[in-house]
Amino acid sequence: MKEIRHVKHAGQAIFKDRFTVKAKELLTPWSPALQGSYGLLGLPLSKTSISHSGASFAPSAIREALQGYSIYSGEHQLDLTESILDFGDIIMHPTDLLANHTRLYEGLVDMYQTKAAQNWFLLGGDHSVSYASIKAFKEQYQSVGIIQFDAHHDLRNLADGGPTNGTPFRRLLEEGIISGDAFVQIGIRDFSNAKAYHEYAIEQGVTVYAMADVRQQSLPAILTKEINRLKEQVEFIYLSVDMDVLDQAFAPGCPAIGPGGMDSVTLLEGISCAAKHKQVKAMDIVEIDPTIDFRNMTSKLAAYILLEYMKGKQIK
Repeated sequence: MKEIRHVKHAGQAIFKDRFTVKAKELLTPWSPALQGSYGLLGLPLSKTSISHSGASFAPSAIREALQGYSIYSGEHQLDLTESILDFGDIIMHPTDLLANHTRLYEGLVDMYQTKAAQNWFLLGGDHSVSYASIKAFKEQYQSVGIIQFDAHHDLRNLADGGPTNGTPFRRLLEEGIISGDAFVQIGIRDFSNAKAYHEYAIEQGVTVYAMADVRQQSLPAILTKEINRLKEQVEFIYLSVDMDVLDQAFAPGCPAIGPGGMDSVTLLEGISCAAKHKQVKAMDIVEIDPTIDFRNMTSKLAAYILLEYMKGKQIK
């Protein structure tokens, strides 16, 4: 049968340059025979958010945003050639929120147990998904430290609403899954938290850096100091990136936007700096609502964060 000329498959790039590889082409559907440096799983839960959120759409939006980037770092003259093994998304129950946390945990346990990847990318979803992800990660890797980039402590009490995107680290601490002395919060913002939760963090031994600390000390300096400290206590480090750590000018797609946060270059430098350390093995990215984003700015930044992490691992 004669082919129809000048037709491409739906969904393919509008234009193809023979010399350019798009970052989205690194995504490779996982199968049990595959192993690699990077694994990715979508955690599309946002009904547990205490504010309106369409963050369940973020995993797909971030994957699509990778199409806007090449795999070549001109600054370091290197290509990112390692595949990202894509495990897909956890299927969410439409109404049972507690069951969804169980589903996330069980799916993440199964994924980590494959040992298919050396580094893991988890795409939320609201920040409540970090509870399940870190719990499963700790079960697999045992000795774990946490670095959280966030405007908020996310240490709210559970009595006023149960497990939400404001409670993941409270649950992890109360259940003994993580310890305060191996937990670092960076970017905590003025007028964004209650006094009681700051005091709780200090009581638990959490190391807290406010945005003023980031401005005064620089993010790479803070990360180098804290990762070197954590390396004396734990074998593996997990990064949790709440995109509302960024100033509203750089992350308009966050449900809880506000002024006074990081700029995008600062966060990207921090991710690259952290990834250079071999102990850093996983990163979640949470709190992006593509339905309120402007020109996909926030999803594009999240995709860039993935590439910065990969670059950091390669340049060391």
